[in-house]
Amino acid sequence: MAKRLLEHKGFPFQEIDVDRKPEARKQMVDISKRYTVPQIFINQSHIGGCNELYALEHAGKLDGLLVPAG
Repeated sequence: MAKRLLEHKGFPFQEIDVDRKPEARKQMVDISKRYTVPQIFINQSHIGGCNELYALEHAGKLDGLLVPAG
């Protein structure tokens, strides 16, 4: 669902399969303090999971975050 929303918005994203990359899972948990997937980061900021992503969308705040970093 998270990927579908980001694709609908036209925002490019990188998916990291933490099941195949234990070091990436450890990094995800270290940063987010969460073990569930997906954990979503936008421009280096931890957003949370799919529910939090959709909450931002429903609050009208997601589009403002979906700008290229730089």
